[in-house]
Amino acid sequence: MFKQIRTKGNNHQNVMEERKMGKYTQDAQQLLRLIGGKENIAAVSHCVTRMRFVLNDPSKADVEAIEAMKVVKGSFTQAGQFQVIIGNAVADFYNDFVKVAGVEGVSKDAVKQAAKKNQNVLQKVIAALAEIFAPLIPAIITGGLILGFRNCIDSIYFFENGTKTLCDISQFWSGVDSFLWLIGEAIFHMLPVGICWSVTKKMGTTEMLGIVLGLTLVSGQLLNAYSVAGTAAADIPKWDFGFVKVNMIGYQAQVLPAIMAAFVLVYLERFFRKISPQVISSVVVPFCSLVLAVMAAHFIVGPIGWKIGSAISSVVYAGITGSFKVVFGAIFGFVYAPLVITGLHHMSNAIDLQLIADYGGTMLWPMIALSNIAQGSAVMGMIILQKKNVAAQEVNVPAGISCYLGVTEPAIFGVNLKYGFPFICGMIGSAISAVVCVMTSTTANAVGVGGIPGILSIQPKYMGSFAICMVIAFVIPMTLTFIVGKKKLSMADRVGAGNSADTVDVSAEAGSISATENTETTELNGDGANTLRAFLTGKVIPLKEVNDGVFSEGVMGDGRAILPENDTLYAPCDGEVTVLMDESRHACGLTLENGMEILLHIGIDTVEMQGDGFEYLVSLNQKVKQGTPLVRFDREKIRTAGHPDVTVCIVTEEGNAKDFEFVTDIHAEAGKTEIVLFN
Repeated sequence: MFKQIRTKGNNHQNVMEERKMGKYTQDAQQLLRLIGGKENIAAVSHCVTRMRFVLNDPSKADVEAIEAMKVVKGSFTQAGQFQVIIGNAVADFYNDFVKVAGVEGVSKDAVKQAAKKNQNVLQKVIAALAEIFAPLIPAIITGGLILGFRNCIDSIYFFENGTKTLCDISQFWSGVDSFLWLIGEAIFHMLPVGICWSVTKKMGTTEMLGIVLGLTLVSGQLLNAYSVAGTAAADIPKWDFGFVKVNMIGYQAQVLPAIMAAFVLVYLERFFRKISPQVISSVVVPFCSLVLAVMAAHFIVGPIGWKIGSAISSVVYAGITGSFKVVFGAIFGFVYAPLVITGLHHMSNAIDLQLIADYGGTMLWPMIALSNIAQGSAVMGMIILQKKNVAAQEVNVPAGISCYLGVTEPAIFGVNLKYGFPFICGMIGSAISAVVCVMTSTTANAVGVGGIPGILSIQPKYMGSFAICMVIAFVIPMTLTFIVGKKKLSMADRVGAGNSADTVDVSAEAGSISATENTETTELNGDGANTLRAFLTGKVIPLKEVNDGVFSEGVMGDGRAILPENDTLYAPCDGEVTVLMDESRHACGLTLENGMEILLHIGIDTVEMQGDGFEYLVSLNQKVKQGTPLVRFDREKIRTAGHPDVTVCIVTEEGNAKDFEFVTDIHAEAGKTEIVLFN
């Protein structure tokens, strides 16, 4: 009798406990065990689709078992974070996980900071350089294009039997040349201002103080850095403090002195903020940190940074111009593409800028531009080999074009590394063209747009030699890829799965329709039922072209992406808002009446922006109609932060829908063009 009563009581207790359990409690318990337990978690957060872990010992995570879990759609490690892909339900899963694990979640930024402990010293340095220069890249590229254009009009003798430039014969173009230098000077001479601002922004200190510090490094009161070499020591102006004299030298275009000075400011501000009473901190902190930072910049770290930067540029310059320049060029040309994969290529920006400051040009950057062309030419070889594989061409063609324009990631990750041999062929072509480049001393005036437009940044007298190098970077990788590919590529890879060499189905990839087919399909669905319309205005591309493995590999589901031309995300259909990310505001999820769930994600890795530049126009559980504005976003801020603004729409759950067809490679108009059709 007692045993029966006890059993009933236990049953009642079990029922109550089950009611308290979340939907994903058991899955969360399993995941906690597989990642090594609570003691192995340094930090945990989530974004719109993924759990983001920083693990004390990443090797304890049983990746194979984790990916075998039904609730898990995949996993990967990036920048020290172990990321587990859950999908739209990640918020609910996260809530259950932190309850089970007994840990507190932190912000994405905190996870990012914690992840740095899993990076070695070199990775941390590279990551820091990348974050510092990322906001500056648009300005640097603009400056390179301006200098390249000025080269064409003021330094190339096209007229009067090769004796005069366009500026010599035209007052208008002479005026244009003079005016454009206003922008070029602001970008390159005032570069330390941007660097100091970027460092303080990255480190979370007062950005305005960074700007002021940068201005003191390039002040007109100082001897211009470009004039130092030609000025006698006795003629250099000095600050005379009685017991000591300090050279009044500017740091125009100098990279390392600006970085070192900015970090001095950062740590001084943190120190004074820590020790200053709150009531006087608003005065003491900025005054003491700025004055001491400026003194340190001009008295200590500036001269030291100048010497170190000059030493680095001297070593690189010696390698490019010395007795072993051929070897240097071959090695650099061969390994640059792999450096892109590791992220180490970000170091080249600082070295290029230092070379320009010290020697009036850089011989490093032309080889980088040639590497871009070589990888693009390897893709061209694949385009020829796979001319009958329509699905492959949807990736190959855009990747090749973007690579020729200086953006290598789609080509490297989407095509060349996928097959392996095109990547190697591109490296070989890059190495050969780099050898010719250094043998001819080809020099660029500035860092410009990579790939084919890179010729605009080349000094006029070297444009001919660079053109020869470009031909090499075109021909060799393309030829090698074609020859090797004929032996290595299977017939299925060449013509598409399910097709023979003789009869090839020219339809788009399974589940897709071409732009020419779109009109007919739209007529069948003219009432707009069972369709998803364009959520942005812009070009529709397949997910394979999105530079994010979670999306491009279809881990979350199929869908389409749009390269946006507007700044407002619209609902592609009627539904209910079921997913919002209050912290980052970069994504939105909708559920349709038929049970289908879709995810709209703005940009790549934009979660790191922590909502800056994003504004929700709807609320959770709100009913929306097709065309309802969902999110307003700032495309310029996204690009400035170093993120692509490509926006994806993924069908994460099909519900009762079936027979999906996806439109691709068309220009869509938001709210009008049908891009997904289903029954």
